[in-house]
Amino acid sequence: MMRVSVISCFLCLMIVFGNCTTNKGKGKVVEKINVIPQPNSIDAKTGVFSLSKSTKWIINHQDLRQVTDYFNTKINTSTGYKLEETIEEPSSNFISVNISPTLLGGDEAYALSVTKDFVHITGGSAQGVFYGLQTLLQLLPSDIESSKVIKKSTWDIPLVEIKDEPRFKWRGMHLDVCRHFVPVENIKKHLDMMAMFKMNTFHWHLTEDQAWRIEIKKYPKLTELGSKRTEGEGFEYSGYYTQEQVKEIVDYASQRFITVVPEIELPGHALAALVAYPEYSCTGGPFEVRNVWGVEPDVFCAGNDDTFAFLEDVIAEVVELFPSSYFHIGGDECPKERWEKCQKCQRRMRREGLKDEHELQSYFIKRIEKVLIAHDKKMIGWDEILEGGLAESAAVMSWRGEKGGIEAASQGHDVVMTPGNWCYLDHYQGDYRVEPVAIGGYTTLEELYGYEPVPEALAEDKTQHVLGTQGNVWTEYMYTPELVEYRVYPRLIALAEVNWTQKQNKDFTSFTKRLDAHLPRLDLHNINYHIPLPEGPINRLVFIDNAKVEFTNTRKYDMVYTTDGSKPSAESNKYKQPLIFAENKTINIATLLPSGKMSKVRTIELVKSKMIPSSKSETTNVGLSEEYVEGVFIKIADLNKVPDWKQRQGVIEDKGDKYRKTDYKQPSAHIFTGFIDVEKDGVYEFQTNLDQFFIADQLLINNDGEVKRFSRHNSTIVLAKGKHPVKLVYLNNIIGGWPQAWNGPRVDFRLLGDEKFTMVTNEMYSY
Repeated sequence: MMRVSVISCFLCLMIVFGNCTTNKGKGKVVEKINVIPQPNSIDAKTGVFSLSKSTKWIINHQDLRQVTDYFNTKINTSTGYKLEETIEEPSSNFISVNISPTLLGGDEAYALSVTKDFVHITGGSAQGVFYGLQTLLQLLPSDIESSKVIKKSTWDIPLVEIKDEPRFKWRGMHLDVCRHFVPVENIKKHLDMMAMFKMNTFHWHLTEDQAWRIEIKKYPKLTELGSKRTEGEGFEYSGYYTQEQVKEIVDYASQRFITVVPEIELPGHALAALVAYPEYSCTGGPFEVRNVWGVEPDVFCAGNDDTFAFLEDVIAEVVELFPSSYFHIGGDECPKERWEKCQKCQRRMRREGLKDEHELQSYFIKRIEKVLIAHDKKMIGWDEILEGGLAESAAVMSWRGEKGGIEAASQGHDVVMTPGNWCYLDHYQGDYRVEPVAIGGYTTLEELYGYEPVPEALAEDKTQHVLGTQGNVWTEYMYTPELVEYRVYPRLIALAEVNWTQKQNKDFTSFTKRLDAHLPRLDLHNINYHIPLPEGPINRLVFIDNAKVEFTNTRKYDMVYTTDGSKPSAESNKYKQPLIFAENKTINIATLLPSGKMSKVRTIELVKSKMIPSSKSETTNVGLSEEYVEGVFIKIADLNKVPDWKQRQGVIEDKGDKYRKTDYKQPSAHIFTGFIDVEKDGVYEFQTNLDQFFIADQLLINNDGEVKRFSRHNSTIVLAKGKHPVKLVYLNNIIGGWPQAWNGPRVDFRLLGDEKFTMVTNEMYSY
């Protein structure tokens, strides 16, 4: 009788929650309650429930066995407790879980009640109970995430009543494993993080110009040839997932109520497939797997029926591995130049009455749609699939801003809003001069948290088509799994709250306080999350009389520093105001988290310097003198083996362009010498993508062997007005997938204190 009465009371409580219009703690931080995503209703009480080794499970639905087994394992791992299930309900010290299909909010909703005697969790389904238990774990001390036993007498949970449900259906993370491979164990780490923060969709980007990463048994050459590439540095980069590994990932995700959506790119971004099977291209090849980033002109031939037979076979194998109702076909960035010249594609256009190649792409997509429908799958693709007319059943991912999503939703199609300005986790999240090299862009934690997935321009009667949003992780400049984590976290956690929490309950200040309490949990999962670095001065700063240095960071955390050459600790001096020095000094400074953990240490060299007088040398020619040689040179030391150099006048700036470009497919090395003319006395800051930049007989910037997409080592020098000797060493090579030819040998400067840099033009050089 007791069991019936307690459960009945709890169901009554759910009805009360379902009709509650005032929520204590709504949208606010409640002391010691740091749940992420922020629940939509919290009522905090005084006191705790103490989890102990004698705590029992009461499982009121047979579908919950797998869920409780999952959490039992987690609890046992960190506490050592083996919580047993009981049939007879005890008077206290138990956790009861139940499914109530009538619970308001649907399958993913849950209600959690923590009293001093027991814990009750009811979900709209097993998934809802899973999320309720995730919240329960977040109410426990962070040590609950430990991978080894932590001895505590009790594990206290604050008393609270929570009613919660997600705002959006699609709460996702995208991961590109083609540019850089992510091992199975690292993907599982991401899935664990997604589950912790109630995300439910893992978008797995498996094929690209740069690699084909999934085993297809009927076409073994896709992985034999398409999964490996020769990098510009000369080494082979490879990796792919067997079908058994794919099944392992899909099963691991399903245990965490995460759906894995595969992406097989078509009709563009297909070069790796064409390397293996060139007969499905427009030209017939031969091809090499692309070893630079960007868009490849060679795509699947739209006029060849054998192309579609091949793709049908691939899809048939892939759909068997992924229970997801959605199948992502890419559809983005498909150049049309091969189709324009291909007789088969032009014949197809005439036969089908297509007016241009955009309609040919639409034909391609719609033909693949029929294949997916036959497999009972829904098509989803990037917003380029709108070109030429959208396939009838397709859903759209809007990445080029919100326009595509608004257009698709207005036509009655479901959309996932994932515009680059907010949702691209490959962007910088701090100063590009101090952060690891990235693709570009700048998206802070606060900017991402502030994203609103329902566009204002979308008509109200169409907003139901917005499924949600996701964080896109393109890995061109994420060379290791650790760097992937550095880019992803904690921004993905902010996006989890964007997806789950009602708009009116969001608050960034609240979120950051709760996030700080969660970072120790990420430490226990060995997540290499981003800690904002101290920003302000560059690494080498010269001065004449005294130096004033100021530091900030993107999250307003404390910073600690030393000036005696030692590494800073939590007990070191805290930075509070600008520092002023009159002599040479080395500053070591790091950001300090509330947990006591620190960022990487930045080292800033302050160098007192005298003004360097200008040269009296006479020059007669504009530009620079250039020595050059063809060949692959990765590091400066490789130039020692050059027997003969060719000579010519060096043109740094071409007419009609900002800088001289070279062809990355014809690697070479260049040494420019001459003089630069500066207009006034002053402290000058230089930045460059060159491998080395010498001025006034000093090696001012050394980028030797690094990825040079952005200047990494800005430096300063005190120059008098007039001419100063320079040497520019430029290796036209490919490092880390970035071809130097896309930048050209560019140098920029500014007087210290100026906001903007100026490019050094050809007219400023002479020899």
